[in-house]
Amino acid sequence: MKNKHAISPATFINSKVTVIVSISLVLFLLGLVFLLAVFANKLSVYMKESLSFDIVLSDDTEAGQANSLLIQLEKAPFVKTVQYISKDDAVKQYIGEDPSAFLGFNPLPSIIVVNLNSRYTEADSLPVIEKAIKNFSTNVSSIEYRNDLLQLVNTNLKKLGIIFFILAIVLFIISLALINNTIRLMVYSKRFLIHTMKLVGATGGFIRRPFIQANFLIGFIAAILANGLLFWFLYYLANKLGDASVGGGITHISDIISFDALYMVFGMVMALGIMISTVTTFFAVNRYVNMEGDDLYYI
Repeated sequence: MKNKHAISPATFINSKVTVIVSISLVLFLLGLVFLLAVFANKLSVYMKESLSFDIVLSDDTEAGQANSLLIQLEKAPFVKTVQYISKDDAVKQYIGEDPSAFLGFNPLPSIIVVNLNSRYTEADSLPVIEKAIKNFSTNVSSIEYRNDLLQLVNTNLKKLGIIFFILAIVLFIISLALINNTIRLMVYSKRFLIHTMKLVGATGGFIRRPFIQANFLIGFIAAILANGLLFWFLYYLANKLGDASVGGGITHISDIISFDALYMVFGMVMALGIMISTVTTFFAVNRYVNMEGDDLYYI
């Protein structure tokens, strides 16, 4: 005779699929948080390194002396990029007409535009850098930079970092709670089975083992699905940004995020999927292992 209360294989499989999909979506959310962290750091570096200052050279600076200073600057650890703009190039770039025709001379100086490495863009680093540059050459007339602009950018980036950090913590807690509730509901449906195993003499470790093994696999599969969604999201984003960018500047995922950072995000999603699933299962099963049989009817 067929048992009316038996769970059909289809129902069992559907419940597992539901749990896997639920956890994979939560892990996808966590993965997006990690990706945003990478993007925020990349944006911070880009903003800092886009700020530049000018090294104004004296009028008697010869081409060889300017080139020697360029070589020293390129070797300096605080320099990201340098660009030499001669007096003639400055006229073409900033005025367009030769002032010698009506002034009799070119009043514009030769300059070297310097972009710093992001870790050297703090306001207290600039006086030290200015002193080092002046020691490189006696042809340096002055160094012009916007200290107020640099401080404003650093202040806003720090505020943005704090806001993002709080947002990431909140999303992580929400994600943790969602996975925890999903696992607890699944174990809750097996609480009477756990009690039956206790009655026949099964130990706590014996009872926990199949649940932990099953949810380890669920966490692993969910993490793979989440990573697949993340890769698809980045691929879709790269294509959309590539279509919108001038000259097709973004054509590949690596234009958005480095592969090293991508592998790190995938690894974190995988580790969290497995770890949260197994740890949550351990405590959820342990609760019913330690619970009296009569109490199972009141929860």
